[in-house]
Amino acid sequence: MTATPFDLDRLEELTETSGVPGYEDRVRELVVRAFEESVDRVRTDAMGNVVGTLEGESDYSVAVAAHMDEIGFMVRHVRGDEDGFGFLELDALGGWDARVLKAQRVTIHAEDGDLPGVIGSPPPHTLDEEDREKIPEVEDAFVDVGLPYDEVTERVSPGDLVTMNQTTKLVGETITGKALDDRVCLFAMLEAARRIDDPAVTIHFCATVQEEVGIRGARALGVDVDPDLAIALDVTVANDVPGFKRGEHVTELGEGTAIKLKDSSVITSPKVHRRMTAVAEEAGIDCQLEILPAGGTDTAGFQHTAGAKPVGAISVPTRYLHTVTETAHVDDVAATIDLLEAFLETEDGEHEYTL
Repeated sequence: MTATPFDLDRLEELTETSGVPGYEDRVRELVVRAFEESVDRVRTDAMGNVVGTLEGESDYSVAVAAHMDEIGFMVRHVRGDEDGFGFLELDALGGWDARVLKAQRVTIHAEDGDLPGVIGSPPPHTLDEEDREKIPEVEDAFVDVGLPYDEVTERVSPGDLVTMNQTTKLVGETITGKALDDRVCLFAMLEAARRIDDPAVTIHFCATVQEEVGIRGARALGVDVDPDLAIALDVTVANDVPGFKRGEHVTELGEGTAIKLKDSSVITSPKVHRRMTAVAEEAGIDCQLEILPAGGTDTAGFQHTAGAKPVGAISVPTRYLHTVTETAHVDDVAATIDLLEAFLETEDGEHEYTL
C-alpha cells in the first residue's frame, strides 16, 4: 500500500460524509471542529458558509476558499402502485453525466434516518434497439428503495436528499472515491490552516456552500469578508488517460499541484499566479500550469463581488470528475498543501498585484 504524506483518515472522513448544495450540515460540523483546533475564531453565516480566521500582524487580509458541497440529488416524486414497490424520481443538484448513474448505490437522507437504494438499470438484453441507442438523461434515473410503495411514502418525502454511496480507497499511487470535488481541496485548506502560526497578514479560511449550483456561497463571502487577495482551491480536469491527445489532458496526475491561469469563469491575476510559481520553484514543490477550457470555481465568486481584487487558484489534478471514482495522486495532494502553506507564509501584504 502506498504511504500517504498526509492524514488519510481525515481525508476519507471528509469525502465519505454527505453534503449536497444547500445541505452541507454534516460536512460543516467536521470543518468547524477542525477550525476550532487551529484558528483564532470561527463563524458561520445564514447560507452555511464557515470562516476560520487566523489573525495577522497587519490589516491586509487574504481569503482562501474551498467548497463543501458535492453533486447529488433531491427527491422530487415517489412513484409506484398501492400494491407494488415504490421508486424515487430525482432532481439533480449539480452537473451530472447520466451515463455514470446506472447501477449505482445511493443513500437517501430521510427525516427519520438514512436509507440505502440503487439506481435502476434494466438488463441490456431486454432493451430494444431504440432504447439501446437512446442517450440517457438524468431525469430518466430512478431509485429503487426495495420497499413497498406505502412504506416508501411514509419514510421518504419530496425534498429529501440523495447522495452516491462510495468509499474512499487507495489505488496504487492514487486515492479514489466520491466527492474529491471538492473535499480533497477542503482537506488541503484545513491542513494548511493547521500548519500556519503567526501569519503576517490575516487569513480567512472559507469553507463555502453551493459552489456546484452557481458559485453562490463564495459570492456572498466576497461581500462579507471583502479580502485584499482571494485564493480558491478546487479540483481540475486530468484527461491523461487513453482516448485523449496530450494537448487535451489539461493536467496530468503525479506532475504536481496545478496553478490556474484560466477557466471559463475567471482569468487569474498574472502577478498572483507568477508569484505562486516562484514560491513553488523556490520551495522545490512540483507544479504545473492549468488552462481549463470549461468549468468555474470560487475564484470567480470573489472576483465578481469583492471588487477589483487580485485572485488566484490552486487545483488538484483529478481524473473522472463528477463520478463516484474521482481519482487524484497522493503526491499532488501533498504538493497542493505545501504550496498553499508556503504561499500564505510568505504573503506579507507588500506584494504589488495591481496591473
